[in-house]
Amino acid sequence: MPEAGRFGRLAWLWLSVVVVVLDQLSKAYFEGQLSLYQRIEVIPDLFSWTLAYNTGAAFSFLADHSGWQRWLFAAIAIAVSITLVVWLKRLGRNDTWIAIALALILGGAIGNLYDRIVLGHVIDFVLVHWREHLFPAFNLADSAITVGAIMLALDMFRTKKTGEAHV
Repeated sequence: MPEAGRFGRLAWLWLSVVVVVLDQLSKAYFEGQLSLYQRIEVIPDLFSWTLAYNTGAAFSFLADHSGWQRWLFAAIAIAVSITLVVWLKRLGRNDTWIAIALALILGGAIGNLYDRIVLGHVIDFVLVHWREHLFPAFNLADSAITVGAIMLALDMFRTKKTGEAHV
């Protein structure tokens, strides 16, 4: 478990690096294996691999616009990433749960930011569905962001109003 020295909680940035590397490797793999919108059903009526490009945000929000959204979402991701690094740096020694959550969110944000800036779209390849009802495709970066956000939400319930953690 990363700890300290002069870097404090920034040692958790290694977790962000792992998320980015795994995210980019998985995207490259599926982009090399599948053609656009091809589906390989893994669990019938529930889970498939696919290849989709998302030029918008979550759930393809604003994906049908002319391209300006690429830079808007990139700017937002950069601002959020900077905020997360500052927050991470300011965490106390006992804030491991929050540090992990922030590192996951940061890694996911950077993974998708790379796609958005370099490729012009985010590569998605995980498709969850119930028969013909499809949930929007997503990727490992999205999963890391979601897990990190859930961890932050759970932390609100773990902490008393006085700021002391429940044991």
